[in-house]
Amino acid sequence: MTDLDWIAGALTAARPRALGALLRYFRDLDTAEEAFQEACLRALRTWPRNGPPRDPTAWLVLVGRNAAIDAVRRIGRQEALPPEEVISDLDDAEADLAERLDGSRYRDDVLRLMFICCHPDLPATQQIALALRVVSGLTVGQIARAFLVGESAMEQRITRAKARVAGAEVPFETPGAVERADRLAAVAAMIYLVFNEGYSTGGGREPARSALCDEAIRLARLLLRLFPAEPEIMGLTALLLLQRSRAAARFDAAGAIVLLEAQDRALWDRALIAEALALIDKAMRHRRPGSYQVQAAIAALHARAARPDDTDWEQIDLLYATLERLQPSPVVTLNRAVAVAKVRGPADALAMIEPLAPKLSGYFHFFGLKGGLLLRLGRDDEARTAFDRAIALAGSAAEAAHIRSHLDRLGADAASDRSE
Repeated sequence: MTDLDWIAGALTAARPRALGALLRYFRDLDTAEEAFQEACLRALRTWPRNGPPRDPTAWLVLVGRNAAIDAVRRIGRQEALPPEEVISDLDDAEADLAERLDGSRYRDDVLRLMFICCHPDLPATQQIALALRVVSGLTVGQIARAFLVGESAMEQRITRAKARVAGAEVPFETPGAVERADRLAAVAAMIYLVFNEGYSTGGGREPARSALCDEAIRLARLLLRLFPAEPEIMGLTALLLLQRSRAAARFDAAGAIVLLEAQDRALWDRALIAEALALIDKAMRHRRPGSYQVQAAIAALHARAARPDDTDWEQIDLLYATLERLQPSPVVTLNRAVAVAKVRGPADALAMIEPLAPKLSGYFHFFGLKGGLLLRLGRDDEARTAFDRAIALAGSAAEAAHIRSHLDRLGADAASDRSE
C-alpha cells in the first residue's frame, strides 16, 4: 500500500469525527467543511514527509481549526497565527483532544453531525443526500448512483439542502431524546447507503472503500448503543455485519467478481456472522418487524447454509415478499426475482422483472439479471443485448468484466455451433 493509499483511507475514516468536531467549534457547516478540506490538503503535503500522526482525527481537527481561525484573522487584518510547522506540532494537545472526542456525550461528534444533516425541516431525500455528502464525503456522482438519479439533479438537491440548513438556522446543540428518535430512520438510511457505496464499488477492498464499510458499521454500532432496544437498529447492524463478512470471498485474485454460490465459504468471517445472528435473534423477540430486520434475515439464511445447495430459497422468496409489503421498490422486486428463479424457474422470474424495465432502465443489475435469465432460457440474442446494456451501465471494472465473461461464453458457444 502506498502512502497516498493509506492517507486516502485515513482521511475517509476520520472525516465524520473531524468534521463533527469542527462543526461543533464553528457552528457553521460551510466553515467546518472548508476547515476540514484545508486540513486534508495539509495532510497530503506533510504526512508523506513526516509520517502519520498518532491520532489522525485529532490532527485534522486541530490543523483545520487553526487554519480556519487563521483565515478569519487574515480577513480581519489581525495578527496571523504561527507558521504551519508550529501549529501542526500537536504533541500533548493532540492526545488531549483525542481524549475529549472519545469522552463526549455521544462518544464522538458524529451523531450530532448526522442529526443536523437529517433535520426534520428537510425532506427525507435531502436529509440522506446531505448526510452522505457532508458526513462521509461521497461525491455527487456516487450519491446520484445510490439514488438512481442524474448528477445534476443530485447536485441541486444537495445545494438546496445546505441552503435550507443555513437559512433555517438549525440549532447545533445536541438534540433531545424525542428528536433523536424522530430522526433515527433517516440516519439509519444514510448509514446503510454509506455502507452500500463502499461495498458495491470494488467490494470494499480499496482502502477508501473499505473505510466506508467499516465506518458504516461503526456508526451502526454507535446507534445501537444509543438505542439498545430498537429492533430495526439491531437489524441494520446485523445486515451490515453479514454483508461485510463475505467481503474476502467476493472477488478472486485477479479482481473478478465471484458470485455468492461460487464463493469459498471458508473465507467468510465467522465472528461477524455470529455477532449478526445473535442480533437478529434478539431483534425478532421484540416482534416489531421492519425492513432492515427482513433484509438481515435473508442474509442470515445465506450465512447459515454450509453449501449453496443448502440455501432455503423458498423462505428467501417469502421474506422478499414481506419486504415488498414493508418497503415497495423495484429493486426489492428485482432481488426477489433471483429467489423466484431458484424456486419456480427463470421464466417466472423474467415475467416478474419485465414490468420493472421503465423504472430500472439505468440500473446495471436489472440488465445483468435479465441477461442471465434469458441465457438460461436459451434466448441468446436477447441475452446478448441485455448484457451489452449492462456493460454500458457498469459502475466498476469488475462488474463490466463479469458481464463480458457471459458474452465471451455466448461467443464461444456460437463458434462451437458453427464448427459442428
